Amino acid sequence: MRPFFQSAAIGGPQFAAAALLLVYLLQCLWLVGVQARQGAGSDSDQALRIYLGLQQWKGGAVAGTPDSLRSEAATGVASMGRSGHLRVRDGFDQDRSPLYYLVAGAPFLTRPASWTAGLALWHVLAAAPYLVFGVMLGGSLWYVARRLYGNAGGYIALVLYCFSPAMIVAVAGAQSLGEMGAVWGAFGTVWTAIAVAHTLYAPREVVLWNWRRILLLGLSMALAAGNQFSLGVLALAALMLMLWVAPVRRRAVIAIWGAACGVAIVIVFASYFFHPALFWQGMRHARWLDFDPHALAAAVAYRHSMEAIFLGSPPMTLALPVALVAFAGWKRTRYFGNLAPLGIAVALLVLGIGAPGFPGEGFQLTALVFLFVFVAGVFVDLLETRHRLVVMAALSGLLIASAVWNLVELERAAKL
Repeated sequence: MRPFFQSAAIGGPQFAAAALLLVYLLQCLWLVGVQARQGAGSDSDQALRIYLGLQQWKGGAVAGTPDSLRSEAATGVASMGRSGHLRVRDGFDQDRSPLYYLVAGAPFLTRPASWTAGLALWHVLAAAPYLVFGVMLGGSLWYVARRLYGNAGGYIALVLYCFSPAMIVAVAGAQSLGEMGAVWGAFGTVWTAIAVAHTLYAPREVVLWNWRRILLLGLSMALAAGNQFSLGVLALAALMLMLWVAPVRRRAVIAIWGAACGVAIVIVFASYFFHPALFWQGMRHARWLDFDPHALAAAVAYRHSMEAIFLGSPPMTLALPVALVAFAGWKRTRYFGNLAPLGIAVALLVLGIGAPGFPGEGFQLTALVFLFVFVAGVFVDLLETRHRLVVMAALSGLLIASAVWNLVELERAAKL
């Protein structure tokens, strides 16, 4: 750890990123407090997943399996099925593994019996795992964008993230689906795979030397697929990206990818508390790909997808079209660092359009994070042109206005 704490490892950029993430965290906590005062959460989807996860932690039925979902009927907690968020077949949750529920229930393992959803501390504990996921995702986003595009790219991507209503509500909203773990896992799956592939050009024993990255890639896959089975499709996307980056080391790519998949399977198996029968049935009933081609012909599906992007991050209403026009018309912007996040985002949006409602919402939220990277990359390229001052002024104004608007909306929510 000593090299990490040396001045070369931590400096102005790191402190600036930490300050932005602190502002993001404070916004999330503010929203948690608002919902606590309004009494939100006691009959929410959030309360149900906490209950089922806590029951499994305490030796009860494995969450998302027939025994746990039968016991849910006696809890008095509103069912996610009433709002279409819990799809069950033969008693198994088709969209999530027990990992989803265990994460939600973990903060309550030491709670006194007197704690109820009416207490403010209950809401903070309920949001705690997602606050961690949100901050870690923001840090990962900044790290990736900075490595790709420099400090400017890191700041642009992080500001878009930290003042995104979608990223705040996904962490702190009592009615959110608790998908930030899946989003962080999906983001980590793609970029860890790319990072591993780049190391394969070094003349080393690829599997043993990359064991840390293999574990990280496996953890990312487990978070993505364990919280939303359909996001497991990004494991295949990761394999294709690795083969694209390191086409001359195909055997090494397949070995590393296979090892990471093995790690992910073990983690998800552990979330079933190592019950092989339940694990096997859970995998059999999982909806790994939920896609309706007919939805691609429905205009409302495209409108809903665009609303999810632009309402989830209002500055993208201007920034994304500008970035797309520049990408299409300027050859300099069409390189791997911009093409990869755009390609993944487009693929996720198509999957989201083909799966309206849930799990399409998870695809859209994940796509938004990749679009932050893409927009940051294109604008960094624009900042290197002779129109730098104009681009800087317009971009700064847009980001500052977005941040102010977001803070005003949070204040308004507190008065409702």
